[in-house]
Formats: sequence, structure tokens, C-alpha cells
Amino acid sequence: MPLLSLIPRRAAARVESGEAESDLVRHIAAGDRAALESLYRGYQPRLVRFLGRTTRRLDVIEEAINDTFWIVWQKAGNFRGDSRVSTWIMGIAWRCALKSLRDRGDAGAEAPAEDTLEAGWTDPTADHELHDWVAKGLARLPVEQRVTLELAYGAGHSLEEIASIMDCQVTTVKARMFHARVKLRNVLPVLAGEGGPARDGRAHAETKDDEPS
Repeated sequence: MPLLSLIPRRAAARVESGEAESDLVRHIAAGDRAALESLYRGYQPRLVRFLGRTTRRLDVIEEAINDTFWIVWQKAGNFRGDSRVSTWIMGIAWRCALKSLRDRGDAGAEAPAEDTLEAGWTDPTADHELHDWVAKGLARLPVEQRVTLELAYGAGHSLEEIASIMDCQVTTVKARMFHARVKLRNVLPVLAGEGGPARDGRAHAETKDDEPS
């Protein structure tokens, strides 16, 4: 069922007014469609960015987001607060995206477009040339590694939360981060030779203590 058929047309301001996400979930469980709209409006942009790490297919992203909030509408009463609301929603979105790709017969998620990657990693005060360079490196990573980095550095989730979202062990998350950093460390100098920025060792940042334990 399309999500927009569930929620009222008028804009809700409850997230902007500071109502806690857990309270919104509680209201959704009681059948409050305005609370669903508030949660949807708060999460839609970050889910577009997050799912853009998985696929560049806008039809998959849109379907996954709608399916995510249909599940939130149906299952809000089952949320017990054992994790953050963001962890719960991101986990649903991840599974919905994978299901959508499988249903379409996709063997695997293709690398997202570089402009999609940039949207999730751009610091407005930073060097845009550097971010374009890093985005090209991220586009060469396997989907699980891209998503892991997005959840850790883009969304600020802990290792335990990422494991919950991606339905894997914490050791798997650590391994994905380690291998992603190694690949970036190897590929970024190559990209720099293709016209990327010549920087003073920033391509090697955060690699000293990367090995998973």
C-alpha cells in the first residue's frame, strides 16, 4: 500500500518541535497518522542517502522507503526501545532494499552514482575537489563496505548498531570497515594520479589502528 494514502496531506511539525522519536513511535502504534508523517518527513532524506549507497535505482529507493514506513505503521507496537529508533528504521530499510533488488532479479547492487555518494559525505566547509575524489573511491567499494562506512561515519551509528541494522556480527562489521579502509588506501593514490587532488597524506587518514580485533 502506498505510504501517502496512510498519512494526512497537511504537513506535521512534531519532529521539528522536538517530540522524541520514541514518542512518535508510541503514537503511531496507537494509530496516529500525523505521527507517522512526522517520522517519515524526518527520515526520508537520510534514507534516500543511505539507500543510495546500496543502489542508484530510484525506483528501488522509493519502494524501499514506502515499504519501510508501511512496516513501521504495522509494527510500531512491537518496538520496545531496546535500540534507538534510527537503528530500528535503518534495519527495516536495509532489508526492504535488499528484498526489492531480489524481487527485480538483480544479482547485486550496482555502485551508486558519484553525485549520490557525494550527497552523503559532503561537508559544506570542506574542499569539494577532495570530496569528489573520495566519492570516486567509495564508488569502487562493495556495497556492504560502502553501507558500513555510511552508517558509521555518515549516520554516526556504533558498531553494535550497524551489526543490528545489517543483521550480522560485530566482527563482520569490523572486518568490512578494515577492508574498506585498505581498499580506499590503495585506490585513492591511483585516482589522484588520474587527476585527483595531491594531498599531504590525508588519503591515509584513520588507517593506523584499522585492523579488526
